[in-house]
Amino acid sequence: MNLSNIDFFSDYLSATIRLSVPLAFAALGGIFSERSGVLNIALEGMLLTGAFVSAAVSITTENVWLGTFIAVLAGGILGLIHAHLCVNLKVNQIVSSLAINLAVSGLTAYGARVLFDSGTIALPGIETINIFGLKDLPILGIFLNQDLLFYLLLLLIPLSTYIIFNTTWGLALRAVGEYPQAAATAGISVILVRYLSVGFSGCLASLGGVYLALVHVKFFTEGMSSGKGFIALAALIFGRWHPVNTVLACLLFGATEALQLRVQAFNLNIPYQFLEMLPYIIALFALIGLAGKSTPPAALGKVYLKDSREY
Repeated sequence: MNLSNIDFFSDYLSATIRLSVPLAFAALGGIFSERSGVLNIALEGMLLTGAFVSAAVSITTENVWLGTFIAVLAGGILGLIHAHLCVNLKVNQIVSSLAINLAVSGLTAYGARVLFDSGTIALPGIETINIFGLKDLPILGIFLNQDLLFYLLLLLIPLSTYIIFNTTWGLALRAVGEYPQAAATAGISVILVRYLSVGFSGCLASLGGVYLALVHVKFFTEGMSSGKGFIALAALIFGRWHPVNTVLACLLFGATEALQLRVQAFNLNIPYQFLEMLPYIIALFALIGLAGKSTPPAALGKVYLKDSREY
């Protein structure tokens, strides 16, 4: 492999990582919510909330970490709102998710025009860390010159897997998502588990928005999530609600988007609209079961009625 090929592959790999990280944060959040039985199509709105709040606080205070912290809180609050609507008020989970997405889309679009002049103001960004001064190494240097959010994601992947499959709380989470009536009989608070799971889902998804605004593009514009929440939802289905498989699916979608951006630069006689469709086509194949039948948690999307055997 000559130097030009290495440079191209390095650039492509770097772009794949940048495009995959927001998806991975949102998808990991979606796993916790849906493992508890609460369908979370509101990942799109949570991503957009994280991006807007982090941008607004960071540009106001000139402190990206305060912006990140407030954005995570905002995402968690949005998750708790979704949990309250679905768990306590028994609102249809799809309706609740879509309502959140529409409300966030409208509010952030208004906020972008007021605070960011529709996206023309550059934001302070989260800087990368050059570990051991090895960022110039071919290929490997890409992984040694990333920001703290990337390394947090690397930590969250095994941590999430361990929590879900090897802890008492993870067992309670999966029990609530599979058969909440039996979990309640065993003394598990279905309502508490679902509130905590959906709230945490909002926190993680908002981190994806923070990465998008403060690392990837370093500005905010209305609708900048551009359907990434829905692709993250497809990724967790594609990954069968398992953290490792889901993040690999996010890498696939990120690699596809990075590829279409580079193919456009080659000036091939392919309509750019078709190339822009590629990530969504892959997501569609995932949703129709290209990788095999995915079996969701049995109680996913179903209302839990405390005093009834039906849910």
